[in-house]
Amino acid sequence: MKPTLETKGEFKDWYYWPSEAFEFGTAGPFYYKKIGDEYVSRFRASQKHLNGGGTVHGGCLMTFGDFALFAIAADYIDYYAVTVAFTSEFLSAPKAGQLIEAKGEVLRAGKSIIFIRGIITADGDPALNFSGTIKKLKPPA
Repeated sequence: MKPTLETKGEFKDWYYWPSEAFEFGTAGPFYYKKIGDEYVSRFRASQKHLNGGGTVHGGCLMTFGDFALFAIAADYIDYYAVTVAFTSEFLSAPKAGQLIEAKGEVLRAGKSIIFIRGIITADGDPALNFSGTIKKLKPPA
């Protein structure tokens, strides 16, 4: 699926996937961009991302980590891919207003399976360690 370039605001010139309504409108919006040799994903934590304790909801961080898998592996995905596995460990509890960022690396990319690992930070402090496996799909015939 083709990404869309944001044209205004804090994330001007960053990409998002408008076809991913949950990641963009409901949980996000989440953005990504290639900086140098790596893909970076970001969002600004707001009130809608918080749990009852006043910190970013763990489900939001995991959703963002899943989004980041696909951004990190963007150069390896021709058409579309789906998550096969996702693991994570919480390291801290981000708060509203913090810049949440994900970076990572492709560990191995085969014909149909890609293995990725990464870290999410909040204003530079580690918040969530994650890894995952995604499966590339072929376009319909």
